[in-house]
Amino acid sequence: MDDIIIAERPNRAPTHPGAILREDVLPHLNITVTAAALQLGVTRQQLHRVLAEESGISPEMALRLGKFCGNGPTIWIRMQETFDLWHAAKKIGSKLDKIPSHKITEPA
Repeated sequence: MDDIIIAERPNRAPTHPGAILREDVLPHLNITVTAAALQLGVTRQQLHRVLAEESGISPEMALRLGKFCGNGPTIWIRMQETFDLWHAAKKIGSKLDKIPSHKITEPA
């Protein structure tokens, strides 16, 4: 795992994007989950699963959140990607070190 840099603090899990929405975005906007779901065009249950960190941010949800928050979809996808990669690396652990690395070169 030496070649993989997932976060600046590798021993601390990255924050789930749903937690950012729950703890920072919605309170700052002073908006309810129901109102946010309506504005996002998703069900309240779908948004609740994200806020409860039971569901990840899909590309479609990233597009919706990027528009809703005015910061574009990329930040939401990258937060989810960072979260997922960190957890995957922890799950497979030292098994990753046993996989050889190969260099693909252009044919001469």
